[in-house]
Amino acid sequence: MHIERFEIEERFHGPPRSGNGGYTCGRIAQHLQGTVAVRLKVPPPLGTELRLETAAHEAHLFDGTALVGQAKQSALSLSPPPCPSYEEAQKASQSYIGFSMHSFPGCFVCGPQREPRDGLRIFPGPLEGSSTIAAPWTPDASLADASGNLKREFLWASLDCAGAFVHFPLPDGVAIVLGELTASIVGSVRPGERCIVMGWPIGVDGRKRLSGTAVYGPGGCLVAMAQAVWIEVPSNSWS
Repeated sequence: MHIERFEIEERFHGPPRSGNGGYTCGRIAQHLQGTVAVRLKVPPPLGTELRLETAAHEAHLFDGTALVGQAKQSALSLSPPPCPSYEEAQKASQSYIGFSMHSFPGCFVCGPQREPRDGLRIFPGPLEGSSTIAAPWTPDASLADASGNLKREFLWASLDCAGAFVHFPLPDGVAIVLGELTASIVGSVRPGERCIVMGWPIGVDGRKRLSGTAVYGPGGCLVAMAQAVWIEVPSNSWS
């Protein structure tokens, strides 16, 4: 078993005082190969030493004795929509509902309050005549690994929030948070390369809302895809 200790930095928060779900899932899954399903059990704490225990086919993240999240190798049956042009994604992003209605406007991934080179600033809006949403995204150099490629946890993060916004607008008093993310990373991108992030609805099951997301790199090449389970919570949970 491999044991690693780390903290989730304030920069990578989603809701206030909580790590972004996609980023945290990526950290939990970082040593597992292939498609991985990660389930979050509690809001990931910020600025606290966490312990990641990784075995051959699974991983667990702990805050002391409390289980924050768990991962296991899995499978993913998903057919992402065709990649739009970069110009189509730019046009769609102008209608991002998060500019006027956002549960967590400081989110590392999708928060409009985040400055360039700080947050990912992925702002997906509807593609014309479709239930699919899309956004342009150019990763920042601060997100690269030693080889110059984007770190995997930031690809996981980019697969997160677009899956929420396909379910917007939400009823009054309701927010949704990531419960489970199953992701397959099939390629890589480098900072500065123009990418497109997409999201589409899959279904609703009680308080659960299901969605798919994908990241395309230069030339419309699929880089990563995921299926998410979002959970309805009261919107005042973080007030």
